[in-house]
Amino acid sequence: MLTKAEQTAEFIIETVAPIFNKNGYAATSLSDITKATGLTKGAIYGNFKNKEELAISAFRMTEKKMLKRIAEHQSLSESPLEQLYLVTDFYRNYYNYTQEIGGCPVINMSIDSKYQNDILFESARFSINKIQNNLAKLIEKGKAAGEIKETVNAMRYSKRLYSMITGAIFMTHTMDDNEYMLDTMDQIDNMIQIELKK
Repeated sequence: MLTKAEQTAEFIIETVAPIFNKNGYAATSLSDITKATGLTKGAIYGNFKNKEELAISAFRMTEKKMLKRIAEHQSLSESPLEQLYLVTDFYRNYYNYTQEIGGCPVINMSIDSKYQNDILFESARFSINKIQNNLAKLIEKGKAAGEIKETVNAMRYSKRLYSMITGAIFMTHTMDDNEYMLDTMDQIDNMIQIELKK
């Protein structure tokens, strides 16, 4: 059971996460935060040391929800190879999901914080590394299960796959056209079939 203070902090994070994701760190003002939450400046800073701490907490919550959705989708199969296909299947609908929250949190945070805030930027890099490591582990599991070629360099393919995914996300949102995402996921599926599958 959460304490009243913990419930308030959670409410603040849930409320402001989409605002930070849409507007970016610098463009999100304290008045945006107080207006959205209906709380005073004192109530905000009674729960968070500063705007930076709140932005990091909001990003982590958004990232956690996104990774949970991916994990739940992957759990539809126990086969590592099929789980790779489920990754691309998840991203085919990613545009609709991220429309609700103001775009891809990882890309938004990376671009927004690159030259603005080192701590936020490192949070984004940590998230990217986590996703790439998860993909690499999945490929290694596929190798161990005899579903993926033993010669495959798991981390190299993980980076390649995630680069293709993030490029497609960026173009889909920039051009407001999900065809970029669908076509790239087809390409990745083809790569899995030809280059990875044993």
